[in-house]
Amino acid sequence: MEIEDIQNEIIDEFSMFEDWEERYQYMIDLGKDLPLINAQYKTDDNLISGCQSKVWVHADLVDNKIVFTADSDAIITKGIIAILIRAFSNQAPKDIIEANTAFIDDIGLKDHLSPTRANGLVSMIKQLKMYAIAYQTQLN
Repeated sequence: MEIEDIQNEIIDEFSMFEDWEERYQYMIDLGKDLPLINAQYKTDDNLISGCQSKVWVHADLVDNKIVFTADSDAIITKGIIAILIRAFSNQAPKDIIEANTAFIDDIGLKDHLSPTRANGLVSMIKQLKMYAIAYQTQLN
């Protein structure tokens, strides 16, 4: 499935909920299903800077597609990274680099995060795209 299709699926899922309490609960549930990072990758090198909570992300290139795993010490943050990984994992580096992230605005996430969490969200997106740039360079 292409990134845009996954993003539209996420938008549809979030639109089913009446209020942000339900959406937060859904994000927490998504975080529980997150493909967890192997303990050996929970290092300072894989920590995303700019996040209030600790968020570790690891990326592997498998069959020319990036597979992300992650973890966080905070349940909401874990849900946020789960949404991003769902949208970008198992995609070609070039597609991740070129992907639009407006779906975050479409689900209203930025409007319902504290300024520090919103900054963390931007840092997470930036880090996922940096992995994509690094792997794209290797493929060229």
